[in-house]
Amino acid sequence: MTHGGGSTADGPSIFEEGEGNSSRVVQIAIVAAMGGLLFGYDSAVINGATKAIEGRFDIHGYTLGFAVASALLGAAAGAMTAGRIADRIGRLRVMQIAAVLFFLSAIGCAFATHTWILILFRVVGGVGVGVASVIAPAYIAEVSPARIRGRLGSLQQMAIVLGIFLSLLVDWLLGSLAGGASNDLWFGLEAWRWMFLVMAIPAIVYGVASTMIPESPRYLVSRHRIPEARKVLTMLLGEKNMDITVTRIEQSLAGEEKHSWRDLVRPGGGIYPIVWVGLLLSVFQQAVGINVIFYYSNMLWQAVGFKESQSNLISVFTSIVNVIVTIVAIMLVDRIGRRPLLLIGSIGMAFSLATMAVCFSTAEIVDGKPSLTGVVGVLALVAANLFVIFFGVSWGPVVWVLLGEMFPNRIRGAALSLAAAAQWAANWAITVTFPKMEGNLTLAYGLYATFALLSLFFVYRFVPETKGKSLEDMDGNIPAR
Repeated sequence: MTHGGGSTADGPSIFEEGEGNSSRVVQIAIVAAMGGLLFGYDSAVINGATKAIEGRFDIHGYTLGFAVASALLGAAAGAMTAGRIADRIGRLRVMQIAAVLFFLSAIGCAFATHTWILILFRVVGGVGVGVASVIAPAYIAEVSPARIRGRLGSLQQMAIVLGIFLSLLVDWLLGSLAGGASNDLWFGLEAWRWMFLVMAIPAIVYGVASTMIPESPRYLVSRHRIPEARKVLTMLLGEKNMDITVTRIEQSLAGEEKHSWRDLVRPGGGIYPIVWVGLLLSVFQQAVGINVIFYYSNMLWQAVGFKESQSNLISVFTSIVNVIVTIVAIMLVDRIGRRPLLLIGSIGMAFSLATMAVCFSTAEIVDGKPSLTGVVGVLALVAANLFVIFFGVSWGPVVWVLLGEMFPNRIRGAALSLAAAAQWAANWAITVTFPKMEGNLTLAYGLYATFALLSLFFVYRFVPETKGKSLEDMDGNIPAR
């Protein structure tokens, strides 16, 4: 799924010209990023339901980890296929498909009677997550002026953290109303089932809202729907140089082949280095263990000595912190650049994760699980939230911005799909292994701290700065064929 401004490689980006309607561009980007809200909700809603699911279906260890992480397998599949589908049927249709998948997942998980049914519909929702993770940054990059592309691209992460916050808030409210996630709430359904069911509401809103924004002008030109493309471009950029703009897009598309994995391979063999950079950015984003906090934090805080209701409330507070620092990241990403934020984040994450590892090395083992008390428990709680702060201001939003803009036009669709799929595969590996490491959190957090430290050296050595560059400038990352 190629996207971006359609200029020649040595010309300015089409999205740096004209006097378009910036407020309308922001509105369009917000709707596109709503997929991220569902992505965040679907990913984190399991947090408040994990203990209840463990008891309801009598699953533990790797089986529990697989049930939690099963959505991520669907996400990897969705990410791998989203680009090709979007090139065939359009960006908006793909958004609407994702909305339907989220809706089906909400209903199916809420009424699951067996573990395999729960896993099946977690996978269905995961496919929606994977599709949304590719289509939102791609579409936003296509309609955004270069001067604010970083901020608009960061809306994807903002929507994700808002979705996480919403899901954890719903988990806490419903769990509190029922007196526990395992207890019946309304109409004979346990509270954990309602946690999933609530997702149907934003899924419907997303599906309806996606019918109210324009199709990508680049896709429209690729389908020879020039009058429609001109109308969208006029709204985005104004009337100035419209004929030149459309001609540049046509020239750019004329030299492109259809989305193919072969695009990622150099003529002499081997994958282009920039593709490896994207893949490793995705892997490191997950390898630091951020989703352990959002998938299993209730179990973590109960290990520190908090009750279920208190653990839910702490998780809500953590998600609020995540939202606030993401706003900070949106304000900074186009000012100080992508690389500085990533470097700062890697240092902070390594320090906070190492602190958590040290704290849990002093834990007593109670019923096979670590237990912290007193000052050490408070220190672990503070370190966990510092970890969220450093991740939220850096690796959370910045990786999505980079994946949406760092690849050359000719390989962007295939590279973005592959990088997003790698992210979900890494997320799955971390998520499915954590329950087995729950008895040795020193090892778990020590491992995540090591990945955070490695990410520092990786960014310093290999990650390019893309601040202020047009999408066409990225073509220099691979030689022309």
